[in-house]
Amino acid sequence: MADRKKIIIMGAAGRDFHNFNVCFRDNDAYEVTAFTATQIPNIEGRRYPPSLSGKRYPNGIPIESEDKLLSLIKSHTIDEVVFSYSDVSHEYVMHKACMVNASGAAFILLDPKKTMIKSRKPVIAICAVRTGCGKSPVSRKVCEIVKGMGKKPVVIRHPMPYGELFKQRLQRFTTYDDFRKYDCTIEEIEEYEPHVEQNTIVYAGVDYKDILEAAENEADVIVWDGGNNDTPFYVPDVYITVADPHRPGHEIAYYPGETNLLLADVIIIGKEDTAEAENILRVKNTIQKTNPGAVVIDAAMPVTVEDAALIKNKRVLVIEDGPTLTHGGMAYGAGILAARQHGALEIVDPRPYAVGSIRETYQKYPHLKNLLPAMGYGRKQIEELRESINRTPCDTALIGTPIDLRKIIIIDKPTDRVRYRMQEIGESRLEKIIRKKLR
Repeated sequence: MADRKKIIIMGAAGRDFHNFNVCFRDNDAYEVTAFTATQIPNIEGRRYPPSLSGKRYPNGIPIESEDKLLSLIKSHTIDEVVFSYSDVSHEYVMHKACMVNASGAAFILLDPKKTMIKSRKPVIAICAVRTGCGKSPVSRKVCEIVKGMGKKPVVIRHPMPYGELFKQRLQRFTTYDDFRKYDCTIEEIEEYEPHVEQNTIVYAGVDYKDILEAAENEADVIVWDGGNNDTPFYVPDVYITVADPHRPGHEIAYYPGETNLLLADVIIIGKEDTAEAENILRVKNTIQKTNPGAVVIDAAMPVTVEDAALIKNKRVLVIEDGPTLTHGGMAYGAGILAARQHGALEIVDPRPYAVGSIRETYQKYPHLKNLLPAMGYGRKQIEELRESINRTPCDTALIGTPIDLRKIIIIDKPTDRVRYRMQEIGESRLEKIIRKKLR
């Protein structure tokens, strides 16, 4: 034990656990003292359980708040701190590096290729330069293409294990009942439900080696549906990265999104139907400078609604995808775009009516104004979201999240739902690329 390097893994309940499983669980050169947690509420104070941590950690590993990082470095005489979460600015990462270095420890960013597991089935990875770029509609489009080739895709989704970790080691989703079985949060269902609606099997969990082995047993092609702007957990045969022309410049300003940009075989510039031409050109110029060998695909992501009459000349409460607005940094989403396109009389400001943790979200992210982030990381927060919606005076609640919130909470006013999909602009090239790669 004395010769082992003592490390802390900084994370947010996802990438951190994967890095441990792949690089440190059975590595006698290291002793992992703790995980730290941030970004997601209420995930610290738990332990990474012995059933997942392995024989070298019979008592599991504590998960502490990142606020305790510096005191943990000092009290445990830590040698290295491994940074293991995503969708943060380069400036943010280097501030953390300076704090760690000043405390006497080395600051480590792992080689993403060393954290990727090789599959015995072809892998198509869909990643992004930021949260909220449009990975989900691209993933669904890829699944449609694979099915059109007569092959069976199985989606493996980036982890979101916010509950009891030993129960979430390996999850398989095929019906809505599976969401209840695993007590999924709103954020989890947002990512799983659209695939399940398309009759595509989804796997997720904590131990991505076991998850891969299970998925390989029923898949012709593995589709990695990434989270935030993280890099893939599996070695991709086709590496797709989605860029966002609504946030030009972000593609080279956030970690590890820029890594995805540099490693991509294919870069899809989505949302071009609602972006400024100048911003689309800025993103293309950046791609040409940083990854000129990538195939660039122009794409629209048109939004549709169930009933435009519920929006036109109405006072509309817009409910948007939570992560896109919070650590994704967006000030609007598909719901706001749909409300404007269909002539809403007013987009209602819900901030005066927000309660509990929803009100605290506005304080933490002051750029959010006339929209409601669909935060729901636990039952208490879901109830606070329901109360915030029902307290807000409006004619229509417009659901702009990927999930049908009406299946989870009772909304006491008329509702309309936004959907969006990926649509290539010009020549259809994505299918040709996938067919060629998988031939």
